Amino acid sequence: MQFHGAKVTTDAGLLAVRELDEALGLTELAEVTLLDTRTGRNVQHDQVALLRQSVYSRLAGYEDTNDGERLAVDPAMRAVGGRGASDRQAASTNTLSRFATETLTHAENLAALAQLNGAWVSRALDKTKRPRVLLDLDSSESPVHGQQEGSSYKGDFGVVCSPPLFCFNPDGDCEAARLRPGHVHSADDWQQLLAPVVARYRDSGLRKYLRADGAFGKPEVYQYLEQEGFRYALRLPANKVLMGHIEHLRTRPVGRPPKPPILWYHDFSYQAARWPQPRRVVAKVEWHWGELFPRVGFVVTNLRATAEESLHFYNGRGTAEQWLKEEAGFLRGSTLCTGPACPVIGSWPIKSDCPWVC
Repeated sequence: MQFHGAKVTTDAGLLAVRELDEALGLTELAEVTLLDTRTGRNVQHDQVALLRQSVYSRLAGYEDTNDGERLAVDPAMRAVGGRGASDRQAASTNTLSRFATETLTHAENLAALAQLNGAWVSRALDKTKRPRVLLDLDSSESPVHGQQEGSSYKGDFGVVCSPPLFCFNPDGDCEAARLRPGHVHSADDWQQLLAPVVARYRDSGLRKYLRADGAFGKPEVYQYLEQEGFRYALRLPANKVLMGHIEHLRTRPVGRPPKPPILWYHDFSYQAARWPQPRRVVAKVEWHWGELFPRVGFVVTNLRATAEESLHFYNGRGTAEQWLKEEAGFLRGSTLCTGPACPVIGSWPIKSDCPWVC
C-alpha cells in the first residue's frame, strides 16, 4: 500500500465505462470514421484517445476542457484514455481544445460524428435483440451566454438559446441530434434528423413506432411515416372542427364530481384541408375536481389499438423528457417498473422503457 496523492482519483467509475467501450468497440470506430487534420510530426495522442478523453471527461461531469490540465495527470483518465496510456499523461487542455475546435469542426468530421453516433447505437442494440423499435422526437433548449452565433431568444423557454432537436429510443440512447439556430420552429429540420435513423431500421424487419408532440403535427410528417411503415401517435392542435367531434363529451357530468378526474375517450375520422386523405384522431376529455372546463387533447394516429390504449401509448413520450434532462445535466440509472404493461407494443423490462405513466 502506498500513499501518493498523484495516484488517487475520484473518477474510478470510468474504468467500468472503458470496459463497456472495449466490449462494444465504440470509440475504436473513430479511427476509421474521423479525419485527422493534423500535419505535424510531434503527435502525442491519436484520434481515438482524444475522443475517449473528451467523452469520458463529460461522463465524469467535466463539461468543458477547463479541467484538462488536472485530468491529464489523473490516474483514472490516464488508464482509460488510450492504448497503454497509464504510463504517460493524458491530453492537455490545449490539445483537447484544438481537437474540439479544429479537428471536429471540419465538415467531413461533423457528418462523421453523426454516423459514429448511429453506429454506437446499432452496436448497443445488437446486444439486446428486440422485435420493435420505438422513437421519440422532441426539441429542447441549450442556453447560451454572450453573442454566440445563431442564438436567439425563445419565448417557449424564456432564455436565449440554440434549440437542439433530439431523437431517442426507449433505452435512452440518443439516436440522432441536430443543433439549430435559435429562431427556427420546434419541428424544423425534422426530416434531416430522422432520415438517417429511418434508413438504419428500414430493412431491419422490426415493427417501427414513433411519438412526438404537437409541433410535429404536419401532413408531411404523417405521409413520410406512412411511407416508411411507421406506426405513429402525434399530438394534434385543437381547432373548431375537432372540438365539434367531441361536443357530446364537453357537457359537465351531473352531480358532485369525485376527486379522481373523470376520463372520457373518443376516436373519429378527420381530414384537414391540407390532408390528401382522412386519418384517425383520438381524443381525451378530462374533468378535474374544482375546474370549470374540461382538459381536452387530440392525437392523430394510425394505431389499431383502442382509443384509451392509443392515448396511453402517446403519453409514454414523456420518457423523452427524462432523456432531455440527462442531456442537459447528468446521467441516471433506470429503476424497475411497477406499472402495467403497454397494451400497444407489449411489456418492457424497465421503467424508462414503459410507455405508461407509472
